[in-house]
Amino acid sequence: MPAAVGAVKVISIASSSIFNIGDVYAMSPHSEAKTFAGGGSFNTGTDIKIQLDKNDTNVYDKDQFDQIVHDI
Repeated sequence: MPAAVGAVKVISIASSSIFNIGDVYAMSPHSEAKTFAGGGSFNTGTDIKIQLDKNDTNVYDKDQFDQIVHDI
């Protein structure tokens, strides 16, 4: 059944949001992210001992794209 919608005022929409007015079959938002972290990052727990000598994180990405995310 078609939807009848009156006036709509949109103040803001976040970058990973979907805004829909009316009938819809399926909505599928997606996003991509790349995280750079040095050695010893993302360690969790108690009593962790890490020894890093001359650590370097390479953030140069010559191809600019790692994997294309397609819309469904």
